[in-house]
Amino acid sequence: MKKSSLTSNSPRQRRIVIAITGATGACYGVRCLELLQDQPEVETHLVISPAGWLNIQHELARSRDEIRALADTVHAFKDIGSTLASGSFPIDAMVVAPCSMRSLASIAHGLADNLITRAADVTLKERRKLVLVVRETPFNLAHLRNMTAATEMGAVVFPPLPAFYFHPQNVQELIDHSVLRILAHAGVELPAPEWQGLAEAAKNPSPNLSESR
Repeated sequence: MKKSSLTSNSPRQRRIVIAITGATGACYGVRCLELLQDQPEVETHLVISPAGWLNIQHELARSRDEIRALADTVHAFKDIGSTLASGSFPIDAMVVAPCSMRSLASIAHGLADNLITRAADVTLKERRKLVLVVRETPFNLAHLRNMTAATEMGAVVFPPLPAFYFHPQNVQELIDHSVLRILAHAGVELPAPEWQGLAEAAKNPSPNLSESR
């Protein structure tokens, strides 16, 4: 546990669900957890699919205990009896990062066949914020139709496309830029670079770009 619960006389902590499924990009979900650790007003709930665990091990080489320690509460992937499976358990937002095409399809068609897809279904039916960090390229027609269906139901489809206009110096800056925007869509505003327009950017050109000319 990273934070103690607030007293009964205090306002409820904001609850954010982070789900990690079996697509490349486990770093996005894990980074969401790391940044939310420093937010005492946010209570995090974590669900990871079996394929999600495989990707965490392969891409990040981090142990299960290390990842679980980043969240306030960890839920089993198949635990349909979890609090997250009911709309009577209030959450503020859910982020699926990364969101595999299988998970997207299950969410788009309301299958609710595991805790991640059930929690997403609950999030949609309760008109709460759902951010799907979809990872696949190129998209086939089924992918596009499923993203359209999820969007029509109220989800935010957020492919973590890298942005280069702020002149990132390394991969971590690219990841953080996407994660900060993902969390903003989930209702958690953290300090992030803001685009000031080309006129302002021209006053402070990137050193790397200047050297390459």
